[in-house]
Amino acid sequence: MAVDINFVIILATLFVIFGVFLLFDLFKRNEKAGYIAYLAATIPVNYFWAMGYDPLLAYFILFILWNITLLRDTIGVYLKKNKEINEILMYLTLAILIQIIISAILPEINSDLQLYTEKLLYFWLPDVHSTIFLDSIVLGFKISATLLIMLVIIPLILDIKDEEIPLPMFVIIIAIFILPFLYLSYVWLPEQMGVLTFLFSVILFVLLLLITRSGKEAK
Repeated sequence: MAVDINFVIILATLFVIFGVFLLFDLFKRNEKAGYIAYLAATIPVNYFWAMGYDPLLAYFILFILWNITLLRDTIGVYLKKNKEINEILMYLTLAILIQIIISAILPEINSDLQLYTEKLLYFWLPDVHSTIFLDSIVLGFKISATLLIMLVIIPLILDIKDEEIPLPMFVIIIAIFILPFLYLSYVWLPEQMGVLTFLFSVILFVLLLLITRSGKEAK
């Protein structure tokens, strides 16, 4: 298969743009612009997918880019480097919503992109359980998806550790993570989605109980 030099140049340029926002703090300018890296990560991978390449590989790359950005921001939260968990979650959530919208539109524009995907409601997502993909790519995708959720939970834990969190807030936090836990369970063991999701939720609940305060502890 001949390599399209124009495709390579455009793809490389889009990755460079992501890299600029990833390392934006080095430029000592608008520190908030570094969060745009979450949004910029969606551009090269969707261009890659739109050109007819494997959707699972595209999402694997996307998750890697998000993981790198989350790792940068997690370190920033830990070192108090002007990184805020609220802004991290806001930009990541926005990027995920954009990707979900793209997954509903792009395959409808070009039906060829529906290959090796499965339709969930209105969204065409990569069929992680398809036997067409290499085992190494499937495993890498599963690990990167797991790491993505862990890197979201870690800065959250760093942010609320030793804070007073009422019980209703626990319910809200757990509810927020139900969908990610469901998807993670589906990726690893779809036949045990309910059990795994419940297990993950209980573990998170117990962890939050251990690291936060109710404000009513005995003095």
